[in-house]
Amino acid sequence: MSVEEMRWDLSQLVESTDSASVRQTLESMVAEAEKIREKYYGKIVSLDAKGLLELLELNDSMTLKYGGVTLYCRLLYSANALDDTAKQLNDASRTAIMKRDQTLAFVDIEMGKLLAGNPALVEDPALAEYEHYLERILRRVPHMLSEEEERLILAKDKNGVYAWQQLQNDWLSTRTFEVEVEGEKKTMPYGEIIGLYQSPDRDLRMRANQVVYEELGKDEIVWASAVRSVCADHLQICGFRGYPSPMTQSLIANDVDQETIDSLMSTILKSTGLYQRYLRLKARLMGLEKLANYDIVAPLPQVPEMKYSWRESRDEVVAAYTEFDRQLGGWADEMFEKRHIDGEVRKGKRSGAFSSTWLAGKTAYILQSFNGFVGNVRTQAHEMGHAIHAHLGSRAQKPSNYKIGSCIAECGSNFGELLLNERLLSKATTKEEKQAFLATVLDSFGMSAFQVSARVFFEQSMYDAIEEGRFLDGETVADLWTAARDKIYGDAVDWLEVMKWEWTMKVHYYMPNRRFYNYPYVFAKLFVFALYRLYKEQGEAFAPKMNNLLAAGSSRSPWQLGEELGFDIRTEEFWMKGMKQVEEFIDTLEETL
Repeated sequence: MSVEEMRWDLSQLVESTDSASVRQTLESMVAEAEKIREKYYGKIVSLDAKGLLELLELNDSMTLKYGGVTLYCRLLYSANALDDTAKQLNDASRTAIMKRDQTLAFVDIEMGKLLAGNPALVEDPALAEYEHYLERILRRVPHMLSEEEERLILAKDKNGVYAWQQLQNDWLSTRTFEVEVEGEKKTMPYGEIIGLYQSPDRDLRMRANQVVYEELGKDEIVWASAVRSVCADHLQICGFRGYPSPMTQSLIANDVDQETIDSLMSTILKSTGLYQRYLRLKARLMGLEKLANYDIVAPLPQVPEMKYSWRESRDEVVAAYTEFDRQLGGWADEMFEKRHIDGEVRKGKRSGAFSSTWLAGKTAYILQSFNGFVGNVRTQAHEMGHAIHAHLGSRAQKPSNYKIGSCIAECGSNFGELLLNERLLSKATTKEEKQAFLATVLDSFGMSAFQVSARVFFEQSMYDAIEEGRFLDGETVADLWTAARDKIYGDAVDWLEVMKWEWTMKVHYYMPNRRFYNYPYVFAKLFVFALYRLYKEQGEAFAPKMNNLLAAGSSRSPWQLGEELGFDIRTEEFWMKGMKQVEEFIDTLEETL
């Protein structure tokens, strides 16, 4: 296998990778936005259905035309934050996006006024394809500011909350950590050392956690300054926009309501005993009295170390999707063939993993740091689910109907994880291997649903603390983190003292204008576990239903999508269906003892 296979080819996104050409395209995007402003400024409020349709189609065509170049700049930087060209183009792209958005800030404002004054337009047959898109705009209307205020916020954000995000990303991606591995001192970037968290060597897992969070804790003044500023900025914006709570913005963005999320989080709190039951079961399987934090997602002992080459990982992921639906498997394989996946581990690369949709190409790009562990294969299957979602949705919907809230955006990815785990479980030849793969399913669920719920409670506690007049220094934030964590884990896990700094590397807290980023992961995990139960009951007949859900994009709300499958997502009864699937996995694992 050549290194090139593990590096993505971003050249497909642009006509030319020459920096001057990229900058010229960005300038053209801003110029085109100015032409739209000249044509429509002050006139949108008087448009009829036909005129509004023309505007919406123009907006979609601009997204398709320039989405590739802005994605190119962002991905180039994500792949190597140390590269000067990548840094410069990323900054140029951010500046161009800001200018474009400032120039077109009037569009949503005037469109909101148009719909508020003539709500019947939402249901006009000529605009049928955009109906739910317009409903979502109407929901934002009460929180829109004047055009000048919106433009000022966009300008403020570029060198404000976006700068804090970039600082956190740059700081983390350039940290290195020294740890002894098999008697040899090694210096590793963050993206590499986290691979040791799933090492079969318990002492190595402990030392990797210890060194990472001990070092990150030394920079707590940087992390606290960043997260404090981002949270305080959000509360100010909530006041300006009249949001009733810090979560309101995310509810609108994710196309859900408070009742649904309250039911979801209540179900989590009522089910912590189920998760703690699994953690104690895992401790027995590992021959421990109690798990330590570095054991929570560790592999079980007495199982041959499962390492995968890049090619082997590709084969397993593609096969998992193919067994569900042959066409989906073909699209998954195409992602590798066209080199749309970057798996190489290197310094300067953004930590974590993500998938970014390229609407004009009707495909996606995936970034991850591949160390060969089964967790890396699972991550690949997860991000591939996002890519398949992009394949289905971008073919069925216009760009305006592909602004998917994160609750549904995580469904394809989580379903893909279950498909992979089902395949790996079916290939298990020993009791120990079966235990290992069941534990993998439950570890993934525990982290995505329960551990992430702790993050939701933690974020809310930071807003509460600020509103109470408390100053969020590093130690205060660490106390809030551990309090939220303990609501989930109780006394089922022992924690290293340095784990109080775990919040420092969670990129979601530093992402501007994306507050409460975490509950959608919880939503998607339970939602998909309920869907998985349907799949096991219905077999092949379920595949078209799942594909239709993913192809819907954002043309229907999560509540509508659930209703089409016979669910009411506003009730705890629905969310407990997902927990029943979790309980079934735990029971199956316990039966192997």
